Amino acid sequence: MIFAAAFGAATAGFLPRLAHRLAVGHADEPLAACADCSRPFPAGGPGWVRVGAACSCSGGYAWTVLTGATVASLLAVAVGPSPLLPAYLLAAVPGLLLAMIDLRCLRLPDRLVAALAVLAGVPLAVLRPGDVKLAAALALILGFAGWPAVLTGLLAAHLINGPVAVFLLVTGRAGRRRPIPFGPALLAGALLAITAA
Repeated sequence: MIFAAAFGAATAGFLPRLAHRLAVGHADEPLAACADCSRPFPAGGPGWVRVGAACSCSGGYAWTVLTGATVASLLAVAVGPSPLLPAYLLAAVPGLLLAMIDLRCLRLPDRLVAALAVLAGVPLAVLRPGDVKLAAALALILGFAGWPAVLTGLLAAHLINGPVAVFLLVTGRAGRRRPIPFGPALLAGALLAITAA
């Protein structure tokens, strides 16, 4: 947990300037100067990568570091020494950045959301069974129809598969050690959710 907290604190220290520069409207370019004092940011990497406050006119950044350490610590406690922990910790960095930007300008930049999907989605997809990957993919697809469709799809999958599982157990075609396919129920639930929306 100590290493996770240190990772969270260290990476969060780089986020204030990024959040400040990216907290713009949908069609706007990143800020070239501080929104508070109009001082231009340095060109190139130093204008983006900086530990500390977004600008010398800005207040402290301790809350950002504390939040990063807290999120990473909570993940370490919840997940434990699992191969999933590094993926969750990496995903927490753009996740915290997205939260900071959204709090400033009510916007979640598409590129950062995509970076979060890659940082978390790819490693987690490799480490998880097929049913979980399929559920995640279907939830993404259903997400375009709204949260009710996501919830309907997942709930319908369980309502479909529950009676099937009971039937297979009662008739002896499945046992406690034999897995029951869940993919068809997930796909049927997604179809129901989309057509019922």
